[in-house]
Amino acid sequence: MSAPRTARPTRAPAVLPTAHRGPALTHVRVRDAMHPGAFSCRVDTPLKDVVAIMAHYRIHALVVLDTEGRGVAGVVSDQDVLAAAHHVTGTAAQAAATEPVTIAADEPLDRAARLMAEHAVGHLIVLDPAHGHPIGMLSTLDVAAVIAAGRVDE
Repeated sequence: MSAPRTARPTRAPAVLPTAHRGPALTHVRVRDAMHPGAFSCRVDTPLKDVVAIMAHYRIHALVVLDTEGRGVAGVVSDQDVLAAAHHVTGTAAQAAATEPVTIAADEPLDRAARLMAEHAVGHLIVLDPAHGHPIGMLSTLDVAAVIAAGRVDE
């Protein structure tokens, strides 16, 4: 008897299929799909603390704020942590290889999907449209969940 076959994970396409671009995702707003609240740290946070936060809360990205804790300075993703795994002595700013890409909470989800594809990122920092400060994160999995749940018009 042979072992059961399991599906291999494949890399998501850089662009959403035509059925899920344009009007279909325009009816869903970023605020409706995002994870509210954004885990963050300051630029001078030791990388070992960044890794501990990500592991404890089981998150894939952390917003890096400037020294005053107000402006977005970068993003440390799980991929950045893997790249820096051989030296965990730096800071969040040194590990933040992922450029911060932001989007307002009131933007349509299709714009978010386009930004992710254009910038080749898996997370967007969601900003409060009135004040411009981070209020959440949107991941490619959040977009996929909306599509899978049938919350889009086809």
